[in-house]
Amino acid sequence: MRQRLVKLKKITKRLLFGGIVVFFMMLLSQSRELSRLEAIVANGEITLITRQGPITYYEDAKGKNGFEYLLARDFADYLGVRLDVTTTETLSQLFNMLGGPNGDFAGATLTITPQRLQDYIFSDSYDAVVQTVIYRRGSRAPREIVDLIGKQVAVIADSSHEEHLRDLQRDYPELSWISIQGAEMIELMEMVAAGEIDFAVIDSTTFDAHRSIYPRAARGFDISESQELAWAFPKNGDRSLVNAANRFLQQSRDSGRLAELKTQFFSDIEHFSVAGSLLFVQRLKTRLPEYRPLFERTADRLGIDWHLLAAIAYQESHWNPGAVSPTGVKGMMMLTHDAASEVNVSNRRNVKQSIRGGAEYFLATKARIPADIVEPDRTWFALAAYNVGLGHLEDARVLTDRAGRNPDLWSDVKDFLPLLQRQKYYSTVRHGYARGQEPVGYVRNVIKYRRLLQWNTIEENRRSQRDEKYSPPEIQEWNLDSFKTL
Repeated sequence: MRQRLVKLKKITKRLLFGGIVVFFMMLLSQSRELSRLEAIVANGEITLITRQGPITYYEDAKGKNGFEYLLARDFADYLGVRLDVTTTETLSQLFNMLGGPNGDFAGATLTITPQRLQDYIFSDSYDAVVQTVIYRRGSRAPREIVDLIGKQVAVIADSSHEEHLRDLQRDYPELSWISIQGAEMIELMEMVAAGEIDFAVIDSTTFDAHRSIYPRAARGFDISESQELAWAFPKNGDRSLVNAANRFLQQSRDSGRLAELKTQFFSDIEHFSVAGSLLFVQRLKTRLPEYRPLFERTADRLGIDWHLLAAIAYQESHWNPGAVSPTGVKGMMMLTHDAASEVNVSNRRNVKQSIRGGAEYFLATKARIPADIVEPDRTWFALAAYNVGLGHLEDARVLTDRAGRNPDLWSDVKDFLPLLQRQKYYSTVRHGYARGQEPVGYVRNVIKYRRLLQWNTIEENRRSQRDEKYSPPEIQEWNLDSFKTL
């Protein structure tokens, strides 16, 4: 009995001691300051600081978009928190806000530079760029730094480009430039293309992604080595959030998501043609304004992106309502007689009927795409079927599956559509021969035109906001008495 009491006392002491230890550990954990990552998770929200632009962050009919936004949203989902976005007009404002109550990290295609590393911490790189000098096509191309001396060279104020020019100025004291606060690199491209300035320094990725919009802007020479792009974090405090960002970026690389976003926003538009882009820009100004309200109203009523609808129409007819092909397809959307009958279009040359009928026919085609195919591939498949027919598209999917590739991915199926032109392959599938290369080019072109139309809309909105912000008051609002003091 006595031994049992002794044993019970020992157990009681151990439990009491353990309870005391747990109690003090809880006190310590409660009194310990939360790490930056823990604080964000506890708050349930993380704030990105960025700048508005077609690569970084913008809003369109489908909501918020842009490379930095989508990648940051993925990061927020990874942490299990909500993403909040704060935008700034200038890079200096962006960095000044970093680490304050309105900014946990910054993402605006920021380059890692020696000067910035003195004040900020950067995540692992998600891409690399070189700084390049652009000029107006038709003028003398710059080939080296001395070609910039005595010329108007524009850069974004407080950018890595300006930082690099300061370094170059040590060896070239006569080198000078114009710093533009709050500008975007695509605005510099526009200025060069219009002949407003001689040269500009921008990132190579920006030039590649936008050169179809400004075909008169040409690439001269690179003035830097490859530089890494990354997210910026405040230097004060711990590295817990940066470490989490690096783990997320690695996961995004491994899953292919990062590559997908870079292709969407950074990659060059395939089969770029200066002549084709100049023609598109010309018709964007001369033809589209007349038909744009019809595209917008029809798209809004049917629940389709008007940029996509207009892109299909440009691919079909270059926005020419009187277009007729040798095979008898007609009108803005180049409908066949059978397709027109299917969507109740009695006059294929009637612009309103053609746009409405083309949109309905495309949506009907899209509805017949297998349910397992999800966006954006679903749209690409529907475009291909709109061009070549569902039967031939299904044949290409069969060939794709036989080769061990994914028949639900456009990136895989587009490699097998051209095989329908070869007897060795089309003789083994149900619908026989097809000019399979055509739908591949069709989809590629529509994607290109839609992207150009979307960027044009973004630029229209930016110019409108800028004009509204800086527009002078009407003359009747002026205080004429104030002129007496001048």
